[in-house]
Amino acid sequence: MKILLFGKSGQLGWELQRTLSLLGTLIALDRSGSEDLCGNLSDLEGLRNTINAVKPDIIVNAAAYTAVDKAENEPELVQLINAQAPELLAQEAKRINALLVHYSTDYVFSGKGKAPWNENDDPEPLNQYGQSKLVGEQSIQASGCKYLIFRTSWVYGNKGNNFAKTMLRLSSERQSLSIINDQMGAPTSAALLADCTAHSIYQAVYNPQLLGLYHLSASGKTTWYEYANLVIEYARTMGKELLVNEIKPITTLEYPTPAKRPLNSRLDTTKFCNNFNLALPQWQDGVIRMLNETNNY
Repeated sequence: MKILLFGKSGQLGWELQRTLSLLGTLIALDRSGSEDLCGNLSDLEGLRNTINAVKPDIIVNAAAYTAVDKAENEPELVQLINAQAPELLAQEAKRINALLVHYSTDYVFSGKGKAPWNENDDPEPLNQYGQSKLVGEQSIQASGCKYLIFRTSWVYGNKGNNFAKTMLRLSSERQSLSIINDQMGAPTSAALLADCTAHSIYQAVYNPQLLGLYHLSASGKTTWYEYANLVIEYARTMGKELLVNEIKPITTLEYPTPAKRPLNSRLDTTKFCNNFNLALPQWQDGVIRMLNETNNY
């Protein structure tokens, strides 16, 4: 199989290079592209030309506009990257009979209630980012192409910055931290997503009935406040000296941002686990593994 990956330099794209290379020949691109190939999702004609040149069996789109607050002031750009580009990828996938793999977000939901969201719940995005990702999903589904769409949440990776690393940095600089305690979700590692993606592609290629929309995240639930406490407590047990001596729980209303955030980001992964015969690890497992791999205690 020939696989074309967009977004190779991101947290997820970095891990996908590891797992997708096991499935076939991998052509991986970031925004800067490679030779005559375009990886910039804001260049629709360039994307079309790249697909024509590569003629992949599988297209994996791990690129997106993810600056949630900035998106409120750049609606046209976020729509171009998160909605129009996936629509073009879907159209091209349909034309060449390729499988399109795409990633979406819990931000397509309103965040109401406390029950995990399932794939049949009605989307109601609160911000420009969530709305653009929803349009991208819908465009793929309407295209008639073969697709796997994975909605996920609270993604972090070993590569680059993430919430845990930020907490450790701030804990070394400040005595007191205020962390949101009324947003609920499951931190999900890019490595887990990449592993599950490769497994799903392999299964779906030979069992097309598995194609479709799935929720995919680590098991369990937490808040940003509880997440921060786990990171800081674990770092201390491993001998890291930190300045912080107080972590205050606050509400979302006490920390206003340009874009509204859903309070409930829990995703029901039953469909994914049943269809692909997998058990998803607890969120703490991935966070602790990431801390061990990225911090020299």
